[in-house]
Amino acid sequence: MNNVSPSVRGAFAGPLAEAWGSMLRRPQLESLLAGGRERLGVARFAHASRTGVGPSWMTAAADAKFEPLRTSSAGGPGNPWPQPLASDFARYFRDGNRTAYEDLVSERQSRLSRAVVMALANEHDGEACLLWVDEVADGVTLLCEQSTWCWGAHEDVHKRQRHVVPNIDRPYLDLGAGEVVAQLGWIDLVLGEKLDARIPGLRERMRAEVGRRVIAPFLDRDDWPWLGLDGDVHNWNPWIHSNLLVAAVTLVDDARLQSRVVALAIEGLDRFMASLPDDGAIDEGFSYWWNGAGRALEALAFLEQATAGALAVDGIPAVHAVLDFPHSMHLGGNWYLNVADGPALAHNDLPWDMVQTWARRLGHAEAAQHADAQWGKPLHGSLYLGRVLRALMTASHRETQMTSGAALVQQSYLPSVQILVARQNTGSVEGLLLAVKGGHNGENHNHHDVGSVVVAVDGVPLLVDAGQPTYTARTFGPDRYDEQCMQSLWHNAPAPWGQEQQTGVSFAAELVQSPVSEDPTMVLELAGAYNLPSGASWQRSASLDRTAGVVVVEDAWDLGEQQGPASSVNYLAAGTVVLDAAAGSATIHPNGIPGHGLAQESEQRGERGLRLVWNPNAAVVHQDSWQLSDPLLQRSWGDTLTRMRFEFPADSTRGEFSISMEVSDDHE
Repeated sequence: MNNVSPSVRGAFAGPLAEAWGSMLRRPQLESLLAGGRERLGVARFAHASRTGVGPSWMTAAADAKFEPLRTSSAGGPGNPWPQPLASDFARYFRDGNRTAYEDLVSERQSRLSRAVVMALANEHDGEACLLWVDEVADGVTLLCEQSTWCWGAHEDVHKRQRHVVPNIDRPYLDLGAGEVVAQLGWIDLVLGEKLDARIPGLRERMRAEVGRRVIAPFLDRDDWPWLGLDGDVHNWNPWIHSNLLVAAVTLVDDARLQSRVVALAIEGLDRFMASLPDDGAIDEGFSYWWNGAGRALEALAFLEQATAGALAVDGIPAVHAVLDFPHSMHLGGNWYLNVADGPALAHNDLPWDMVQTWARRLGHAEAAQHADAQWGKPLHGSLYLGRVLRALMTASHRETQMTSGAALVQQSYLPSVQILVARQNTGSVEGLLLAVKGGHNGENHNHHDVGSVVVAVDGVPLLVDAGQPTYTARTFGPDRYDEQCMQSLWHNAPAPWGQEQQTGVSFAAELVQSPVSEDPTMVLELAGAYNLPSGASWQRSASLDRTAGVVVVEDAWDLGEQQGPASSVNYLAAGTVVLDAAAGSATIHPNGIPGHGLAQESEQRGERGLRLVWNPNAAVVHQDSWQLSDPLLQRSWGDTLTRMRFEFPADSTRGEFSISMEVSDDHE
């Protein structure tokens, strides 16, 4: 993402301000927002469902999609609630563990969201509905009594006071707090009347806590780093601002205060929209697209509904550009190119209905087709209540699922981040797919991955990027690159004199040759990503020959005076590797990759592998096994990843190395 120019809060004008002009002034905005709560799509659907003039929350299509949520064993009326404890919160500061606390918080909020859905699904069964309304009231009360809505890893109390207990008089506004206020806002919108009848006073308590913990800190403080006032804009910006908009429209009853919150949230979103490159690329990758650009699109749709269409964004180029990013990163099935902190295997509960709606509206046929194909999977998660309600509403309106299949585009190249994704056969996962990553090492959620390649067969990645580990205190601290999966030595990248890549914007690839549709070849100069002497060169060419069915990666280097141990080129493989070093060949089979058949169109192709061939006299091959214990990495890759390390002669200051890859039909 590009940085936007620094400015003071309340004075920034980006594409949203340009499009909406005087409508963002306080009196006009206040007028536009009047009655906005009732205009929201979820609110209109809830009213229609209650009065019987429209589809119910749980039609046959919606019931099928939400079956895992309905039958979840996550608890229900009468069962104990998850209870985050002080000792859980303190663990982040003691031993770096953030999941002990965050998992309990997530379980509590997921159970609350599920209770909301169940209350809506049973709204015509009085006794059952009231049981679930009581469950909702219990969950809301627990949130109101929770010391902080902030996730422990973000809380600043330890930094300021060396405490490991939240300071309730100085609430910290982070992603976690934003999620809570939006959840409470959606609950108030769809179940407010039932809560008033069943637990009088609870809605007033909700509003008081939201005002104290979120609205006041947002208005009173300008030092929130996610505001982007210093020009550094990342996914926190739209993630938090989108949730603040929900809270303002649904829970702030004072019109002047509401318009003030909305105006500042729009300005914040405007900074994010201004930071987007022309090609719509997200340097944080596919996974974080959903909580960056995706959140911005949700916020813009929300604003349009709340203002009866006055604040529309159809003509803003950035909205069009970002819509095409998710499907352009698609490998096959649930597999996506996973640069930065992202898993290669996408989750089923992504809000594809949002992409589908925007794509159809703006005429993006491939994005709409892809979203249609991906959206039909059953939902298993329920943390983000707004997304769950919208998906439930969409499913209730939709009688059948589209069956045309995902949009498998032939080639995507995003120059702002230097990412190429090229497949052998347009419209099919069959055959080879090559992805190449250039860029720099100062990107958001950065890994040392400059020059890395990913190669998939029949939609399944076999030469891979390991992706995101479970977050700990070390993940975003000074020891971040001690994590194996962050290191260039464990990406498909060179190691000149055995070096690890360096961190920062200046450590970057230089584009030598851009790929074009008829020639998917990308050439990068990679010396700048390392601590090499002036004049040193390491050039990498990666290409896909669609006709011959071959991927070729060629490295050529001229490093000058020897600076360390032997240089090497590393390749990280998932599945099972059968190496014949003497013959200069290796075959990678998908065996061992969980769910590897998701991308396949036939059982036969589901077992095809990748054959690598090289000159055996050019390098000594070492095979290193990486035994995985991290659950996030295991979910994508199983128990093992294998690194093939092609080591060159110790005094090889100048040289060339080429490796070719093709589909293998040999079964292990």
